[in-house]
Amino acid sequence: MRRGQVSFVDVPSIRLRRIRPARRVNLKKTLFLLPNMVTLASVFCGFSAILILAQGTLSPDSAGRASVLLLFAMLFDLLDGRVARLTRTQSSFGLQLDSLADVISFGVAPALLIYKAALERYPIGGLLASFLFVACGVIRLARFNVLAINATGDKGKPGRTTVGLPIPPAAAGLIALVVARPRNSSEIADELFAQIALGLTIALSLFMVSTFPFRSFKDLKLNSSTILLVSFAVGSSAFVWRHYSVHLVLVWLLSVYVGIGILEAFRAIFRRGRALLATQSVQPPAEP
Repeated sequence: MRRGQVSFVDVPSIRLRRIRPARRVNLKKTLFLLPNMVTLASVFCGFSAILILAQGTLSPDSAGRASVLLLFAMLFDLLDGRVARLTRTQSSFGLQLDSLADVISFGVAPALLIYKAALERYPIGGLLASFLFVACGVIRLARFNVLAINATGDKGKPGRTTVGLPIPPAAAGLIALVVARPRNSSEIADELFAQIALGLTIALSLFMVSTFPFRSFKDLKLNSSTILLVSFAVGSSAFVWRHYSVHLVLVWLLSVYVGIGILEAFRAIFRRGRALLATQSVQPPAEP
């Protein structure tokens, strides 16, 4: 290098990276997880109850723990729909997930509970009755999903009534029967309890696949009819609690709910018959 010349040092080229802006969290998408997590909590309760029931002979303590878990599953089932409506995150995915959760928590688990508690006495009849409850519950849920989704594929608005007995009240009937069973009973009382359980399981199964309209209670408004219904439910439950047993309160409330559905079905049949007779009386007689 000659004196006076300036040497140029090669400087490696520096690549400038584009600074990407930080992603914003979409709060609405995050809220979609909330009702689904509540639904999965219901599944967890049903699965835990199945694990308890699968451990050998059913004892009063294990039956009580399984029943409490299933009652918590019903509580979570009530909350997930409310949470979805409050956060406006209702979707077809949530509808399908809720139905699959109901199959486990209110189909398989209560059927196994009533089988271990009473129907195990009848090896074939008890097995068929328990399976009938699960099968009718699955059919009822599938029909509900078909009716809830309109022609465009979107979830429709829930109506005042639903076709067939919903599976959570049907499961509540079996749970209430197990809870109301006396712990110290004789052989004759156990046989009577098993017969009642067999008949109730078959009846609830048929009510689920029936076309009777049952109230969904999703459109309750503060009016005189609602106040009268709540007052009757609370007053009659207090009467049953005081004069009979606290364990029979849930059985009584389910009986009232089923009775209201049957009465409304017969009232609808009577109205259609009366309308048909009125139409025939209005038509002019045919000319000879």
